[in-house]
Amino acid sequence: MIPQIKKILYATDLSKNSSYAFLYAIDMARKNDAKIVFLHAVEPLPKEVKFVEVLERIENKEREEMVEQVQKLLQEFCKKTEVHVGSPCVQLVTKFLVPRGHPPEEILNAAEKEGCDAIVLGTHGKGFLAHTFLGSVSSAVLHRTRKPVFIIPLPSEKADISWGKI
Repeated sequence: MIPQIKKILYATDLSKNSSYAFLYAIDMARKNDAKIVFLHAVEPLPKEVKFVEVLERIENKEREEMVEQVQKLLQEFCKKTEVHVGSPCVQLVTKFLVPRGHPPEEILNAAEKEGCDAIVLGTHGKGFLAHTFLGSVSSAVLHRTRKPVFIIPLPSEKADISWGKI
């Protein structure tokens, strides 16, 4: 028996590819009566940076601002795509996570901690040989989880869907 999908972790780098993948997360959530946990991982500061305590306070404020910006982007994106996905896609997202850390680790940790049944992410398809079809984040997540992972490439035809600018 195939397990039910009730909670989807959607991981994004806020690129055009990831906005396209969000359409799949919306569709999957609607078809399964599921909710979406929205994650945007931010790379940590190098350890060599001086004044770490001051920077950490600044980071915490920036993280709060980033969550607000991502929520606004999501609302704008849903308005732009209502023709394709219907409305209100914003209500499918139950949580916004903006952790600081290595993206594959943060995605895997969030999927476990939040009890997600599946992971959806876009891929750039950059690189050569090992990463010809998968980006390094997509590849790391796919090879290290036991959860279903849906990796969505940008379509070959011109896609005009993007998050916009932060």
